[in-house]
Amino acid sequence: MSACDTALLVIDAQESFRHRPTWHEGDAVPFVDRLQALIDGARRRDIPVVQIFHIDDQGPFSQASGHVVTLAPLTLAPDAVFRKRRHSALIGSGLDVWLISKGIRRIIVAGIRTEQCCETTTRHASDLGYDVDFVSEATLTFAMTDAQGRVWSADEIKARTELVLAGRFARIATVEAALAGPLVSAT
Repeated sequence: MSACDTALLVIDAQESFRHRPTWHEGDAVPFVDRLQALIDGARRRDIPVVQIFHIDDQGPFSQASGHVVTLAPLTLAPDAVFRKRRHSALIGSGLDVWLISKGIRRIIVAGIRTEQCCETTTRHASDLGYDVDFVSEATLTFAMTDAQGRVWSADEIKARTELVLAGRFARIATVEAALAGPLVSAT
């Protein structure tokens, strides 16, 4: 596989999240840095960048809110933009048709929320036969409290996501490894 059959999916990296109670600006700084490095690296390698926005009928994810725009200070000029209403970017958005029409066989996944839309899209893409690189350092999530009252940190949630995806649904990759291309087995 090469850059010409690879696409970067930037999932839900949108201002809507700044209007949620879980948002912490300090958490976003390293995420934005790594995601921007991934976007810039994809551009340099002629890998198409696909921007996906989550939309709802009401609240900060509604089109009327004005928050369904690229998360600042990210800069990207996407090759395609899709809007979704489900966790997987491949349901009802038209993304699947676009990927097939462009001959894409490998996707790189990054964005917000690690364990939600990024993980769900990764699993779905893998089940459809795509090779997937999941770039955890270019994903963002927030602490969560489970039914027993335990608070799971964002780092713990990311570790759990890596555990369940690795070797089953995706290769867990750094920005640099994802941009270098797929692993080539020596046979």
